Amino acid sequence: MRRESAMLRTRFTEAFGVEHPIVQGGMMWVGRAELAAAVSEAGGLGIITGLTQPTPQALREEIARTRDLTDKPFGVNLTILPSITPPPYAEYRQAIIDGRVPIVEIAGGNPATHLPFLKDAGIKVLHKCTSVKHALKAQQVGVDGVSIDGFECAGHPGENDTPGLVLIPAAARELEIPMIASGGIADAKGLVAAMALGADGVNMGTRFLCTVESPIAHVVKEQIVANTELDTKLIFRTMNNTARVADNAVSRQVVEIERAGGSFEDVRELVAGARGRKVYEDGDLDAGIWSVGQCQGLIHDIPTCAELVGRMVREAEDLIAGRLSGAIVGAVAR
Repeated sequence: MRRESAMLRTRFTEAFGVEHPIVQGGMMWVGRAELAAAVSEAGGLGIITGLTQPTPQALREEIARTRDLTDKPFGVNLTILPSITPPPYAEYRQAIIDGRVPIVEIAGGNPATHLPFLKDAGIKVLHKCTSVKHALKAQQVGVDGVSIDGFECAGHPGENDTPGLVLIPAAARELEIPMIASGGIADAKGLVAAMALGADGVNMGTRFLCTVESPIAHVVKEQIVANTELDTKLIFRTMNNTARVADNAVSRQVVEIERAGGSFEDVRELVAGARGRKVYEDGDLDAGIWSVGQCQGLIHDIPTCAELVGRMVREAEDLIAGRLSGAIVGAVAR
């Protein structure tokens, strides 16, 4: 039987009802039942990515499948982005409510539109943001917690280029609700550092992407292990919609087109989501762009989620009770 760590009990674990302050990011094409359930079973918070499912009914079925795999709390990510033909967000939201999902992670747009419905259903809402300003706005409209992304993260790190070492304590100084840190975190050292900076837990995408239960081609996981922190590219910089993706033939081409003054129309076909999906499903590393963070330079194996979470908790406890405790005692003695 797992033991909840007293050292790692935080406002986040208390408010959201999870054992360990470790959250799996809601990754497009990746946040499926098998991964979310494995993280939750390990004591973290697993997240299904709502819009990975093609229809609200498919999301209902994925929620049910997750419930068959775990009786622990899990969440659903609902990402709200501008679109010519937006998904039926209200129907996806209702699928979450009907599925009695206890936690929703909202990313992208303002969560205020969805909050009354989710709150009425007793659902806790975690909002993902990239700046202190947006975190405070989310707190103001009534979310239960925020997940704040440093510049090191995969996906969209915002336009301020603020790394976690600065962003986390800046947000902690202003916020009153629980906050988890995201970006650049892949191990116990990152967890302990984030907590020292004022976070109540961590969110990891790339690290969980590279686990046994992650439903992507094994060759992609092997590439993450082989890569360093230098093997990412920032695309859409000229369009004020920066995204961090893996360094590959496609992302390099996108960067060159942007440097030459190209517009989104000039790269649209290259960055199509269907092409990125082929990377994960077929293992063709140059089929399209795919998200990965700088923390891939800290990833050296492909563990199960249980092995990863268990290792992080043990090593975090050892760091807090051992090395850091000794360093503090030594500093006082001097």
